[in-house]
Amino acid sequence: MRIGVTGGAGYIGSHIVQDLLEEGHEVVVIDNLSTANEANILNREGAGPAGYSFIEGDVGTDAGLAAFFAAGPLEVVFHFAAWKAAGESMTAPEKYSANNLRGTLRLIEGMLEHGCRDFIFSSSAAVYGEPQYLPIDEKHPKQPINYYGFTKLVIEQNLEWFARLRGLRFAALRYFNAAGYDLRGRVRGIERNPANLLPLLMDCAVGTRSEIQVFGQDYDTPDGTCLRDYIHVNDLSRAHILAMHAIRKNDESLTVNLGSEEELSVQQMLDVARKVTDKAIPQKNTERRPGDPPRLVASSALAREILDWRAEHSDPETLVQTMWDVYRDQS
Repeated sequence: MRIGVTGGAGYIGSHIVQDLLEEGHEVVVIDNLSTANEANILNREGAGPAGYSFIEGDVGTDAGLAAFFAAGPLEVVFHFAAWKAAGESMTAPEKYSANNLRGTLRLIEGMLEHGCRDFIFSSSAAVYGEPQYLPIDEKHPKQPINYYGFTKLVIEQNLEWFARLRGLRFAALRYFNAAGYDLRGRVRGIERNPANLLPLLMDCAVGTRSEIQVFGQDYDTPDGTCLRDYIHVNDLSRAHILAMHAIRKNDESLTVNLGSEEELSVQQMLDVARKVTDKAIPQKNTERRPGDPPRLVASSALAREILDWRAEHSDPETLVQTMWDVYRDQS
């Protein structure tokens, strides 16, 4: 198949591009390189794998959208070109409405105009907001507490309408905390300006960050720090491709959580990072952050049922080791 990937030089998109190419698909990547790493562009030196092409552009613009569809018909689009910092979304909502909302809707409209009706959407557990029960399943109330999560929920709601009115088939995949790097070392480009715990730990280990802040040590958890559900990016990639095949085979859309169903604490991840990297990683304990729930963990039972998928590489040692292999080699 001929598949388009927006944000395909970014952290998650670049892993999925590799797996799509290995399945034998022709892949068209578009990325504006605002947060992507150019090391993830596979033909930057003038040559690349068969079936791969790269467009530097923004699908939120007329020019970018036209270029994305100009080279030929696409059968599926994977969409990763979104801003994702929850805190920033509360201080710069216009940035998120322009890209995450209007940009995504223009992309969907462009797909339908060009006869493409299969859409794989990078959604988020942020659509749920504060957990009312655990583990969080797909029936949990959707009450986002930040504008980022709201943009993801609005797009999901629009996907439902486009499916009903225009025959769009979609997979909305709600991630928890993506982490790790490719198990086989195919992806080497480090994410720019990360805000998540594990890349910040790696920055400390290589010396580009002086310390890691741990927000809150008095939660009702075993070690007093927040518990989170981390999922390895290779597990995520496999789920995306299974979802693509599922919506095409079954001719119906799906919405599922993607998580490891395991709770790992902030302190636990810090301790594992110190062990794996053999670095001290200075720690600064600070006050709780507003809006940080003590525990977040997914139920991925529906993904098991529909996709026959489960996380296989999301243990803390694998998460940290695969990240360290990339960061250490580039320090």
